[in-house]
Amino acid sequence: MAERKYFGTDGIRGRVGDGVITPEFVLKLGWAIGRVFAKEHRSKILIGKDTRISGYMFESALQAGLSAAGVDIYLLGPMPTPAIAYLTRTFHAQAGIVISASHNPYHDNGIKFFSGEGTKLADDIEHEIEAMMDEPLVTVDSDLLGKAYRVDDAAGRYIEFCKSTIPSKVDLSGLKIVVDCANGATYHIAPEVFKELGAEVIAIGNEPDGLNINQKCGSTEPELLQGAVLVNKADLGIALDGDGDRLIMVDQKGQLVDGDELLFIIAKSQKRLGTGGTEIIGTKMSNLGLEHALQRHDMTLHRADVGDRYVMQMMKQTGGIVGGESSGHIICLDKTSTGDGIVAALQVLAEIQQTGLSLNELCSAVIKYPQRLINVRVTKQIDLANNREVTEAVKAIEAKLGDEGRVLLRASGTEPLIRVMVEGRDATLINQLAAELAGVIENLA
Repeated sequence: MAERKYFGTDGIRGRVGDGVITPEFVLKLGWAIGRVFAKEHRSKILIGKDTRISGYMFESALQAGLSAAGVDIYLLGPMPTPAIAYLTRTFHAQAGIVISASHNPYHDNGIKFFSGEGTKLADDIEHEIEAMMDEPLVTVDSDLLGKAYRVDDAAGRYIEFCKSTIPSKVDLSGLKIVVDCANGATYHIAPEVFKELGAEVIAIGNEPDGLNINQKCGSTEPELLQGAVLVNKADLGIALDGDGDRLIMVDQKGQLVDGDELLFIIAKSQKRLGTGGTEIIGTKMSNLGLEHALQRHDMTLHRADVGDRYVMQMMKQTGGIVGGESSGHIICLDKTSTGDGIVAALQVLAEIQQTGLSLNELCSAVIKYPQRLINVRVTKQIDLANNREVTEAVKAIEAKLGDEGRVLLRASGTEPLIRVMVEGRDATLINQLAAELAGVIENLA
């Protein structure tokens, strides 16, 4: 199949005003997806967004394009990405559109799509949309123009769904939780979910102003949460990212609990309850400590390429129902159709309540190898697999690590970065080796 022209691994993303992230392009994109989904009958498509200021502009552009294509639009307002996946299913809509750049800063934005089943669009649909972008924009007759509707109870619907993903007998009373909403799309939802289940909630990062999304807060910068947990003597902290599909937690000691550890807790909980399988899906970035901890509990870690699209593909191939990434993007297929930070947090909280163990105790079985990740910003594309300097540097490092470590290089699917990861038993050595390898790539960039 031909290379995608606009779509990356997670929709279309970039800096607002640059490249394709412009009102003109997004209007045409709305029309193109409308034409693809309105071929046989009148369609309805949902639009949600996070809290960045450009969301208003792109919401209007998408709405105009969809209407011109003869598609009815349901506007959800600021809502987490996984909420849009859920509501697309429950509204029996043909597609859902998310206006978000996830964990990126406010000056970026993007567009991503869900199918009527609440999953990422199939490759052939994305190619069809891209092909339609090359066609002239033709507006349907006035009597066929799409109408727009505001969904006023979207937040309430999603809150009830989140609560339904754990047993009704689970009561979070007695738990004191700090919730960092990253000044993003969960600001009016996440605190309410945990409060309604009985927890005492201290909300931070819940005052979005359009510019402060992911700014020194949320899952990508959890230092604020770590401090708040200690200051408030909380039992734990929950950090979400700007669009609510990632989760990082903090234990009562202020220590980070990352996606690998959370994946282990959820997988082990499912095994204890007899509700899950033994095939657990991680990525090439997943720590060796996770793999070994799962092995000790008779579970197998399968490593997908980095990106929730690839995690989902491997889940389907292996029959696994739980998978995720070190970054905290965790998919519980028995609960929902996509990665969901709030739903994943609830599974962990339910395990805490049911076992009486603390977050720190639940993840103690995962003894992580030191891992150093360096993001190298690049200005041009580098063929990592076939560049002689890079391949020789990697071979030299692998020889030093032997069987007790790993090297991974990959290009980011959403930013102009090469991610350099070195993992092994000796923290000093892997820091040195990662810096050396990053230096090789910087010289090429």
